Amino acid sequence: MAKLKLGIALGSGAARGWAHIGVLRELAEHGIYPDYVAGASMGSLVGAAYASEQLDTLEDWVRQLGRLDVIRLLDASFRGGGVIAGSRVMDAVGDQLRDFPIEKMERSFAAVATELESGREVWLREGSMLSAVRASCGLPGLFAPTKYQGRWLIDGGVVNPVPVSLCNAMGADVVIAVNLNAFLVSRKRQQKHEKLLDKHTAEEDQSTIDRLSNMVGSVFSGMLGKNSEQPGILDVVSASINIMQERITRSRMAGEPPRIEIRPRLPDIELMDFHRADTIIDCGAQAVRKVAKELEELTELLEHRQS
Repeated sequence: MAKLKLGIALGSGAARGWAHIGVLRELAEHGIYPDYVAGASMGSLVGAAYASEQLDTLEDWVRQLGRLDVIRLLDASFRGGGVIAGSRVMDAVGDQLRDFPIEKMERSFAAVATELESGREVWLREGSMLSAVRASCGLPGLFAPTKYQGRWLIDGGVVNPVPVSLCNAMGADVVIAVNLNAFLVSRKRQQKHEKLLDKHTAEEDQSTIDRLSNMVGSVFSGMLGKNSEQPGILDVVSASINIMQERITRSRMAGEPPRIEIRPRLPDIELMDFHRADTIIDCGAQAVRKVAKELEELTELLEHRQS
């Protein structure tokens, strides 16, 4: 019997995407190494690092990021289709990771993006690895879109937050999906209730966006909704993305179910909490342990087909 090919679909989720590092580490502890890697948004960044044998480098870097480091990478811009241009972030990523042609990477890799004009799903399977990642990571309204191979592209999570279909198209017989959007809306409702009970606003508990608003002043605070009970622009963008991705993920996963779905619980991780890598990575590893029985069955299946 032919060897079964294993694919992993790494979903979108902004700062929650660091959970993919923990997932991949824990899968390796179970002796599981995917043949195909597909990523959307932040899943494409972690997936690219993994597929190009640079996950160690990425993990070392993100674990050292502090709040101020993240803020310095946010090149605010009110032109070009996004609040953040994104160039400074990708320059920093490029300082850490070597770029490769996708077709020459150690493992088969692809990223998903969305064509802005038509809304079509775009699969990026050749060309510059880092350019594909940048195109896949353009959160609408927050990061400026990217012109890639003659098309304006935005975040892949808009159309395919957990790209199981892309894994299948790449040739995977069995797919593990990492869904970072499983608990988003219910979590937000719980947090809103908790905030009504607890008015504590100590600096240690502030998210990166809170700190950013404090630094840049009252105008940006208004955009963030920090001066009134009314949500600001970025509050609305963040909540809208969460709702959209949860609903789309649920629909796509129903039509294209993976063999195993890994769902990290990230109870208090905000959109831009990139400085909390230690906590987020650990949540990813914990989520893998929760499906240990399913992974054992998958390992037995893979070994049986190899023998």
